[in-house]
Amino acid sequence: MNKKKKSQKLESINYSDAGVNIDLGEELVSEISPIAKATAIKGTTGELGGFGGLFDLKQSGFKDPILVSSTDGVGTKLQLAIKTKSYFNIGIDLVAMCANDVLAQGAIPLFFMDYFATGKLKKDVAIEVIKGIAEGCKQSGCALIGGETAEMPDHYLNDSFDLAGFCVGAAEREKLLDKNNVKHGDQVIAVASSGIHSNGYSLVRKIIETRSIDIFKKTDFDKKRSLAELLMKPTLLYTNAFLAANKNMKVKSLSHITGGGLVENPPRAFKKNLTLQFDMSGFELPPLFKWIQEQANINLFELTRTFNCGIGLLIFVDKKDAHTIINDINNAGYESFLIGSMVESISNENVMFDGWKF
Repeated sequence: MNKKKKSQKLESINYSDAGVNIDLGEELVSEISPIAKATAIKGTTGELGGFGGLFDLKQSGFKDPILVSSTDGVGTKLQLAIKTKSYFNIGIDLVAMCANDVLAQGAIPLFFMDYFATGKLKKDVAIEVIKGIAEGCKQSGCALIGGETAEMPDHYLNDSFDLAGFCVGAAEREKLLDKNNVKHGDQVIAVASSGIHSNGYSLVRKIIETRSIDIFKKTDFDKKRSLAELLMKPTLLYTNAFLAANKNMKVKSLSHITGGGLVENPPRAFKKNLTLQFDMSGFELPPLFKWIQEQANINLFELTRTFNCGIGLLIFVDKKDAHTIINDINNAGYESFLIGSMVESISNENVMFDGWKF
């Protein structure tokens, strides 16, 4: 007769054994709450830690609002941010990629939420990222009302993390921008970028890898800053540029220059029967973009459909209003200039570059 085997007692396994530190997560929420609170604007309601972020649209002063939303990330610029420990700057980038898109509809950013996911939560890193996000919110005039921090062991490497953002803005119904208002003869104002912003970094990283470039050394074209500093300069927030340009309701349309560069983004801001005729004869390509073109050994067309090439925003206006609007934008602290005009389409091309040979 066989003896019954005694059942073995299972070893206890808790969440921390699986690699998730709940206590550290709660500490993080506690420490970032005042950071988020500092971004509050009229309409901000509630506190961090709930199941959802609250915002009182009526309190913000709108009468007949249309909500405009945008979600985005920072692409593979994040890998360079981790390598260079540019956590604060990448937080600004995250807000800019979403908030600037909201502007393209004529809406003002109101609130922002972030998603931070990592293999192993490092509180100091997360706080620095959130501080950057809060700074981006302040620069764009919106409130950080919530977010999510996810610790996912085995899904991300310990030193790696991912970021995504979500922005909601609003505009009065009759004040939404309409690309159908752009017509032949209108002029196009460029607002300068701060650098590469957050698009095209897969190509940048490929150049660095292929050419064995040390990004921590100063470059031939900039003796004061390392290549890492130039590459990690955060995206400009354009809320104040738009507010200055549109203070008399003279802006017809707007294009945020992101992925697709100066080739694919502008046509989203006007009708198909028009062509944007860039006048590049007086425009000098910034040194960082010249460096990219040389190191990648690509032509100008490939460069312009990948990068912003020094132009982060295009504003479409009536010819008679252009110079006044340029002055207003520049007085708000940005660099803007006339870059082209709208003509009746004479071919299948929606964008033409006069003064540049492809």
